[in-house]
Amino acid sequence: MREHDIIVGYDGSPGSTEAIDWAVQEARLRGTSLTVCHAWTPQTAAVASADVPDPARDQADRVLSGGVLHARASAAPGAEVRSLLASGPAARVLCEQSAGADLVVVGSHGIGGLPGLQLGSVGLQVTAHAHAPVTVVRGGWRLVPGQYPEPVVVGADGSPESQRALEFAIAEAALRDVPLLAVCALCDAAGVVGIAQSVEAAFGAAVDRVQAARLDVIVQRRVEPGAPRSALLTAASRGQLLVVGARGRGGLQEMTLGSITLALLHHAPCPVTVVR
Repeated sequence: MREHDIIVGYDGSPGSTEAIDWAVQEARLRGTSLTVCHAWTPQTAAVASADVPDPARDQADRVLSGGVLHARASAAPGAEVRSLLASGPAARVLCEQSAGADLVVVGSHGIGGLPGLQLGSVGLQVTAHAHAPVTVVRGGWRLVPGQYPEPVVVGADGSPESQRALEFAIAEAALRDVPLLAVCALCDAAGVVGIAQSVEAAFGAAVDRVQAARLDVIVQRRVEPGAPRSALLTAASRGQLLVVGARGRGGLQEMTLGSITLALLHHAPCPVTVVR
């Protein structure tokens, strides 16, 4: 049983506020509840579970209340917005809570982020280890109520990981009533060079499967001869959401995130959803 429909991490930073805005929009589209989560570190271990006054917890309560108020101000009428205050490192808390969530949403970097950092450690750890899809809200995304003119972009190479990304992406395109742009790049690591024809065939079959299940969505296909990083970054420049698997055809099994996914998380011009 799911504990959370959508859970969003919030620490009071501008990045986490953008994450709330995106998560509110997503909850509105899905017609589901939203949980705003804030992780705090107690001054002593004893107060983590006991009813003992702690200035750190008081501050955490204030931060969380501000996030919940912000979410409720723009949520759909009657929508359920919950609050969750949990002790522990933010990444660990969100990964634990993700086991009972449909989607986790985080900002690209939070309060502790270094200047110029493209992706904070919390976002990186959550996308690498969460049990649910994770959206990192980054790039030039802005909330425009009732207006979703840009396509959802998905990277696919015919692998099982990209099949799950395709299924997630076409559902998101249906929610927004926009086309899905499926992109397959044929050249990358040495492990896949030379099998372009089979990759393209697997990509076509995977897109056929998801399109057959969602005839209400226009699916555009783009096969590029170059590297996935540049092909997906270019496509994402005109998209509202980029969806990828945790790793692609050339990724090692022990890798939690592939090199392409990492590059997109650091440099994509729009929010990125990683589907594990």
